[in-house]
Amino acid sequence: MPQTRLSVTLLAHTPDALALIYAAFRQCYHPGYVADMWPRLLAGEITAEKQAAFVGRILDSGHESPIEHVSFTFAVAGVSRALSHQLVRHRIASYSQQSQRYVDAAGFDYVLPPQVAAIPEARERFTAAMEQAGAAYAELQEILTRHGRGDKANEDARFVLPNACETKVVTTMNCRSLLHFFELRCCTRAQWEIRAMALSMLRLCQEALPVIFSGAGARCERLGYCPEAARFTCGRYPLLEQIGSISS
Repeated sequence: MPQTRLSVTLLAHTPDALALIYAAFRQCYHPGYVADMWPRLLAGEITAEKQAAFVGRILDSGHESPIEHVSFTFAVAGVSRALSHQLVRHRIASYSQQSQRYVDAAGFDYVLPPQVAAIPEARERFTAAMEQAGAAYAELQEILTRHGRGDKANEDARFVLPNACETKVVTTMNCRSLLHFFELRCCTRAQWEIRAMALSMLRLCQEALPVIFSGAGARCERLGYCPEAARFTCGRYPLLEQIGSISS
């Protein structure tokens, strides 16, 4: 039952992502039919630099819906069930999660919170709890199997597994959903584990499609001020009312 670590891999994203976003934006403002333009885009007759500049200008106006046509798919491992319960609250996304019904969790890996790891007494107690949960799971599997549950034993035994138990997830989000996800989960107020995952995803998106994600991140980084109430702010950026008082 070893401790596990975060792993985020970009499996795929929509092909010709920049060209597709450019075409979608152009259809909104162009009198012609973008399907006629598409071969020219793929042939490079309209350079990537020109496409990016046009997309950037439109995004600056607040028009974002065309970026929904491009999606990114990630494989995530080394995260806890506590994280996955937060992740699936993002509605405009698709998820495929490792099943505890069909995958034997005996000897499960687990996520150790850094603040627990930093205190020897807490780490010892946490590790003991993981071992106790693992032992209870194995015992229940054996008892249930002996009493005729067979391959259904896992789905009943799993009820003793902790939130720290590792899970693996494949998730797909479109660009607009990702921007919203990053605004919330890259914030210092986000729980440490999902924030680490979001920052890893953001770096991969910035490498793949910088015109959309170069300025992405916590809301304060985009707005230039903290949109939280005074009692919640981390202090990295001034509050909106503080900006008003400074300008006046």
